[in-house]
Amino acid sequence: MLSRLSCLAATAAALLLSTAGVLAQTTPLAPREVPAKTIPVPTTVSPELQQIIAQPLRSGWNTPPTTAEGWKQLAETIRAGAAPNVEAMRERLKVRVEPGMMAGVKIYTVTPEKILPENRNRMLVQIHGGCYVLNPAEAALPEAMLIAAIGGYRVIAVDYRMPPEAYFPAALDDSMAVYKEVIAKTDPKRVGLIGTSAGGALVLEMGLRAKQLGLPMPGGIASGTPMSDSTKSGDTFYTNAMLDNVLVSTEGFCDAAAAFYANGHDMKDPLISPVYGDMSGFPPTILTSGTRDLLLSNTVRVHRKLRNLGIDSFLQVYEGQSHAQYGRDDRIPEVREAFTEIAYFLNKHLKK
Repeated sequence: MLSRLSCLAATAAALLLSTAGVLAQTTPLAPREVPAKTIPVPTTVSPELQQIIAQPLRSGWNTPPTTAEGWKQLAETIRAGAAPNVEAMRERLKVRVEPGMMAGVKIYTVTPEKILPENRNRMLVQIHGGCYVLNPAEAALPEAMLIAAIGGYRVIAVDYRMPPEAYFPAALDDSMAVYKEVIAKTDPKRVGLIGTSAGGALVLEMGLRAKQLGLPMPGGIASGTPMSDSTKSGDTFYTNAMLDNVLVSTEGFCDAAAAFYANGHDMKDPLISPVYGDMSGFPPTILTSGTRDLLLSNTVRVHRKLRNLGIDSFLQVYEGQSHAQYGRDDRIPEVREAFTEIAYFLNKHLKK
């Protein structure tokens, strides 16, 4: 018995010495060389999602606009192209969409066919994605319509100002202006924030900004695949490069868009890269990503940061999905599954 204990002690000591050697390492660490390989479309997802996964890399991912006018034209082209699909989704989901203004900001009020009884005194504020420069007007609505229809919530979708009309921090300022007006009429604990991609970052930035301004926190946050770090940090920026068929690469479209929005501002500012902010005191937060998502690591890092602060945080990661594909189309089973989870989480944590 003593001999066995001595052996275990010696092994533990060797491991400690080995770990100490690793911690003391000062020379540059060699990157991992990965051989070229072919990645099949997974058979472990629905046929509908398989079709999305099999699509080629997003066109123009490596040729972003180089002028302000070019970005503006691209946003308008995407809006016009999205409008028919958004209207078809609206009809399938049976939601009412009403444009309006709130606190001087353009909004859409999205109302489901049936508001659930427990949600009659609740409100969600939705902040759209698009790398801070895309998806104005109707193009901003799919996420708001999905959570309204599936969760039975009334939703305010914020159509914030974007470059070249307004640069950082215009998107955050507009989102906060709407939030302040909403909580002036509704108990903040009955208010939830939801957003994806740039919108996923913005709802986290809103939490940070609320702390700065001494405003009450919302009752819950749903942050989907957030652009939580615009400094090109995070493991899956590299492991999922050229696998994610939406963002594709760290050197691609979205990086250029974020830089255009920042307009020379420090990209590590927590109000652009919220993972670097102080998230203590945040409300319960659900985060969503996919195994092929370029921003999976950025989503995971936010989740771990919240958990290490003792905040109730739930991470859901979907098989085979690239960036933000969990909100792609209401006819995909995994999309309905994702928003059912989000609705369940918010229903659990928002005050009744």
